[in-house]
Amino acid sequence: MSRTRERLDRAGLVLPPPLAVPAEIDLPFPWVSVRGDRVFISGHGPQNPDGSLAGPFGKVGAEVSEEEAVDLAGKTALAILASLEREIGDLDRIVAWCRVFGMVNSAPGFNRQPAVINGFSSVIAIAFDAETARHTRSAVGMAGLPFDIAVEIEGEVLLAP
Repeated sequence: MSRTRERLDRAGLVLPPPLAVPAEIDLPFPWVSVRGDRVFISGHGPQNPDGSLAGPFGKVGAEVSEEEAVDLAGKTALAILASLEREIGDLDRIVAWCRVFGMVNSAPGFNRQPAVINGFSSVIAIAFDAETARHTRSAVGMAGLPFDIAVEIEGEVLLAP
């Protein structure tokens, strides 16, 4: 078992199966695109352990509390790690988290997007050593997100040559 998987297991964190997308929804893009030693990660939302989208749904600061949104950002990290593992095989191949772009479905006046996306960064810090986990990051508010999810995150990692 990989070191990354061992860290996740010790923390009681479970990677979900692929997103269960309704039949009428067409997503004509890959979740993960490997280009040499760079891996580009499409926007992911939070998932439940069964692969379904995780709620609560709606705007953070209205229907969704900040605390719930932090948890959803952590679930989004697990969804991304699961997609990465399916594509590259072993998460230990990741030598650096380069960039993370966090989007928060924000109610008017909500301005704590960085605190929400900390839920993602915390999971990455559990899964990887400090140097590998260190990443640049943006955390922005959006007027809406697909399927009314509260958090969507995309990013880029670097693989060992």
